[in-house]
Amino acid sequence: MNTAKPIPQHVAIIMDGNGRWAKRQGKERTEGHIAGVETIRRTLRAAAKQGVKYLTFYAFSTENWGRPEAEVNALMELLCKSIICETPALKEQGARVRIIGERSRFSEKVQHYLTQIEQDTAEGERITMVLALNYSSRDELRRAMQSIANKVKEGTLAVESIDEKLISDHLDTAFMPDPDLVIRTSGEQRLSNFLMWQASYAEFYFPEVLWPDFSEEDFAEALEVYTARDRRFGKVK
Repeated sequence: MNTAKPIPQHVAIIMDGNGRWAKRQGKERTEGHIAGVETIRRTLRAAAKQGVKYLTFYAFSTENWGRPEAEVNALMELLCKSIICETPALKEQGARVRIIGERSRFSEKVQHYLTQIEQDTAEGERITMVLALNYSSRDELRRAMQSIANKVKEGTLAVESIDEKLISDHLDTAFMPDPDLVIRTSGEQRLSNFLMWQASYAEFYFPEVLWPDFSEEDFAEALEVYTARDRRFGKVK
C-alpha cells in the first residue's frame, strides 16, 4: 500500500509581517523587506526539496501603490537588485520564474528586469516560482472579462461558450494549476484580493510567525497540516 503523503502541487503564499518584524527589531520598514527576500530564498529551496511544482508569492499588490513613495521606490530597487543577484542561483536550482499581474504600470527599468528573469530561467523544470506583482484578483478578473467581452463583440466567441474553464484560461494564472494550499504568515486571516477565483477550494493555513522569521520548519509544518486535511471539493466521500 502506498503510504506516501500527498504533496500540494501548488502552494501560494501571502508574505505578511515585514513591517511589523522591522518595527520589533527597531529597524526601518525597508529592512523588513530585505529580510523577507532571504525568506523567499529559503522557502523556494524547501518547496523544491519537498516536490512542490508551483510556488506563488504575493509580492506587490495593486493596493501597495498607496504606500509612502519612499517605501515603494525602495521596493522597486530591491526587486531589481534581487533579480540581478538571484538569477544565477535560480537557474542552478532548476527554477523557472513567471510573473502575474499588470506590469505596464512599472517603470521601463523594472519591466526590463521582469522580462529578463523570465527569459533567463525559462528552461527551469524543477519548480516554477511565480511572483504576483501589481496584482489583485479583482483587477485580474476585470482584465479577463474585458478580453472575453472583446471576443464576443468581434464575433469570435459565443456567449454560450463562456464557462468556468474559459474564464480560467483568460486569467494570469492560466499556465498553472489552482493552488492546493494558501499560506498567510503573521496570523492575519484574509485573502487580501489574492487568487480569489483560483483559491475557491484551496486549503488555508495561518501561522502566527512573521514572514522574515518563516523557516523551512514552518513550511514543513504547513505541509503536515495540509496532509491532514480531508479535501472533498464540495462532495461526499
